[in-house]
Amino acid sequence: MLASLTKNWWTYLLRGLIGIIFGVLLFVFPKPALMVLVYFFGAFAVTEGILVTAAGVNLSGYNVKDWWVVLLQGIAGIIIGIVTFFTPNITWTVLLAFIAAWAIVTGILEIVAGIRMRKVIKDEWELILGGILSIVLGVLLVVFPDAGSVGLVWALGVFAIVNGIRNIVFAFRLKEVHQHLETAGV
Repeated sequence: MLASLTKNWWTYLLRGLIGIIFGVLLFVFPKPALMVLVYFFGAFAVTEGILVTAAGVNLSGYNVKDWWVVLLQGIAGIIIGIVTFFTPNITWTVLLAFIAAWAIVTGILEIVAGIRMRKVIKDEWELILGGILSIVLGVLLVVFPDAGSVGLVWALGVFAIVNGIRNIVFAFRLKEVHQHLETAGV
């Protein structure tokens, strides 16, 4: 499995470069990206899905026991990307609503946890404050969806760039291991 993974180090490099490009585009065009983001996400999901599917197929050739998990991950990415292209307005609205709901629900639960743990832990107010901030974020996303959308675009841009850099670093580590394996005749 290691030989197969390291042999395909370039797929992580490509994923990293695509992620960085995706992230930079989000920062350069934040307002127009609000709707274009959906298409960028769709293209990203399809592209990454294809690369992950290829990795899964490749792993199957090396008799890796759970290769099908990687294959399913890739296929799921392709399907989600395609659905995004056909339902862009629904995708964006649902995504923002899910994030708002998540922030409100986790905020409430964090407040409850802080209150219930006040006799067990010190400075439970930090949990409660975190819960309040989470609820405020969720409510703001509901009340001001456009501002929340721009903030979400930027947050996604940061994630894509950081994850892209991580993939590139990992790719070069894999390449180095691959070169050692080739030298050792493995």
